[in-house]
Amino acid sequence: MTDREIIKGLIDRDNRVTEQFFFVKCRPLLTAIIRNVFSYPVNYDELVNELYAHIMADDAARLRQFEYRSTVCQWLKIVAIRFFIRHRDSMIEDRAGEPLYEQTETEGLSDTSALIARRIDIELMLGMMENRRYADAIRHLVLNDEEPERYAAETGVTVGNLYNIKRRAMATFMHIAIKYYHNGQ
Repeated sequence: MTDREIIKGLIDRDNRVTEQFFFVKCRPLLTAIIRNVFSYPVNYDELVNELYAHIMADDAARLRQFEYRSTVCQWLKIVAIRFFIRHRDSMIEDRAGEPLYEQTETEGLSDTSALIARRIDIELMLGMMENRRYADAIRHLVLNDEEPERYAAETGVTVGNLYNIKRRAMATFMHIAIKYYHNGQ
């Protein structure tokens, strides 16, 4: 199915297209995003239904704004990340006992071992970043929680510029993290 066929099918509320798109084609992508955004188990179907309602609100206004400058999956990735982050505190934890995704190797390890495993994953993903300045900004500002004013002076940039660098760095890191976890590390 082409992107135009997918968009048309979604706008027309074609159940076959909707199910194929959200529950087959984009399931790995959405599962990876959900796993990275939520720190607790959530129900995939419920979250996707909320995302679908968001996209289809006001006679599919958001969907109709899609301009085909990227693939529909790339567009959905951005929309989903923003939507889930904005609403993560209002989503209900899934207490049914069925995990949304397969448990990772770090689950079941001691807290210290799991922390070390996560730190290794983070360092691997930082190593995948082509822009070393972005990786350094994340290390200093996020992981080491350094004062932005101090780090800006150390790097010779303004604090305002540093916040822009950090924003772009986090967007790049999120993209790498999604690929990293989507591909099974």
